[in-house]
Amino acid sequence: MINYKQYIADKLCGQIDKTVLQNTIVTTADDAKGDYSLPCFRFAKELHRSPQDIASQFANQLVGDGVIDKAEAVNGYLNVFVNRQKYIDDVIGKVRSEGDKYGNSKEGKGKTICIDYSSVNIAKSLHIGHLGTTAIGGSLYKLFKALGYKVVGINHLGDYGTQFGKMIVAYKLWGDDKRIKAMGAKGLQELYVKFHQEEEHNPELTEQAREWFKRIEQGDEEAQKLFLYFKRITLNDVKRTYKRLNVRFDSWDGESFFNDKMDKPLQFLRDKGLITISDGAQVVDLSQYDMPPCLLVKSDGSSLYATRDLAAAFYRKDTYNFDKCLYVVAYQQDLHFRQLFKVLELAGLPWAQDMVHVAYGMVSLEEGAMSTRKGNAVFLEDVLDKAVQKSLDIITAKNPDLSDKEKIAEQVGVGAVIFSALENARIKDITFTFDRVLNFDGETAPYLQYTYARCCSLFQKAGISYLARIMPDYSVLNNIECLRLAKLVARFPDIIAESAHKYEPSILSKYLIDLAQSFNKFYIEHRILSEDLTRQNALLAMVEAVRTVLKKGLALLGIDAPEKM
Repeated sequence: MINYKQYIADKLCGQIDKTVLQNTIVTTADDAKGDYSLPCFRFAKELHRSPQDIASQFANQLVGDGVIDKAEAVNGYLNVFVNRQKYIDDVIGKVRSEGDKYGNSKEGKGKTICIDYSSVNIAKSLHIGHLGTTAIGGSLYKLFKALGYKVVGINHLGDYGTQFGKMIVAYKLWGDDKRIKAMGAKGLQELYVKFHQEEEHNPELTEQAREWFKRIEQGDEEAQKLFLYFKRITLNDVKRTYKRLNVRFDSWDGESFFNDKMDKPLQFLRDKGLITISDGAQVVDLSQYDMPPCLLVKSDGSSLYATRDLAAAFYRKDTYNFDKCLYVVAYQQDLHFRQLFKVLELAGLPWAQDMVHVAYGMVSLEEGAMSTRKGNAVFLEDVLDKAVQKSLDIITAKNPDLSDKEKIAEQVGVGAVIFSALENARIKDITFTFDRVLNFDGETAPYLQYTYARCCSLFQKAGISYLARIMPDYSVLNNIECLRLAKLVARFPDIIAESAHKYEPSILSKYLIDLAQSFNKFYIEHRILSEDLTRQNALLAMVEAVRTVLKKGLALLGIDAPEKM
């Protein structure tokens, strides 16, 4: 397929750098203003001419040649109209030739990206607050894979701290193995909540918890056995949920893994003269950067979250030699990451600039913030189950004879929940309500899935007549609905790249909604199945291109695309 922006830039380059021209050309939203547009205002100072004069000169340089139909200069813009028939043919041909690889690129060949996301806490279930990091991280994993990068998905487990001493105390006092086996991580979390309720009236429990955590650190056999028991139960639970969400991890190294790896980076900072003593604690002074000191070692010699993150950064660079290391963590941790990255920068490490905090908004309940200590968290598995049940009810009501209803309901319900986390800019806070998440109308995953199923239905109805591959008459596609669809389909590779580089899967989500809406207008305006097979198969070729992009786009969000609904 012709790279139209490059083609136009090649025709115009001379006084202006070709790369600058190509990067300035945009796809137009208004068909009356052409298919591509070049705003000439930025060149006025360089060329000492008015934007309109520049646009007029460029318009005279572009003459109809089979690729370009015409060009117009309008108020400082160069508007370019391409040969629509050729454009549509090119787009369909490219999608057909590349199939499910359409949109992929090799830009990341030889490069590695680490993505730290989800970060479940041991002895706690995944709750709705984990949805953002898990869905965003999972989608970025897939997007960068599509761009040819080696991607390392990291689940930095929360498996270190006094809370595990608390869990042991709670388990020994009130634990019931049968209940825990039946409830899984929820049973452990129930004990965690009970501990905090009892702790308010019995402060001795806190001291017992500290003692048990110390025994974990010292490698005490009983303490280690219980800690690993809690870890095994938790991971069995969360891996089941991760599978439903279509996310994967290549590393499960949590905080405890870095316990014996902190000395090296700490000594490195000391050698650089960055660590100072403040009230007995070891800190890096960041006052001149308008940040509080980065506390690395407390006065009692114990480490902190920042110490383990520092060790993790060194380990990941040594192990994976990443080109980028992303942390998909809520924006409330912004100061922590600014401090961490600044310490690495002050240490003279060139890869400090490759560390990125991919911040996202928080999820809260209508009645306020969630707290696992108080027991008012909404478990993610419960949300998925409720969404699946609702989708099953709807499917049963609308299509009672549909086969594999339960499987399709799982795909639709889970997809609706994932999409709720990816439909808006990631930094936006969400007040979680079931009504919002389970709304099956409007700009939702079920709408996209239904549009995909509609595409599949057309091929099922066409049957042998399409499989015969009777030569299509592509001239029937030379209309505004097909042009708009083709322009959207052509944008897909750029949408993948933009979504990845801006760490913003919502760009892809919004694009897919636009594509589905445009397709459904095309579906209404054109009778696709007919006895005229040359016409029918041309229209089905356009449907096939849309179907390919919808399925691939949904997969990049982590959402399945059922062929029937």
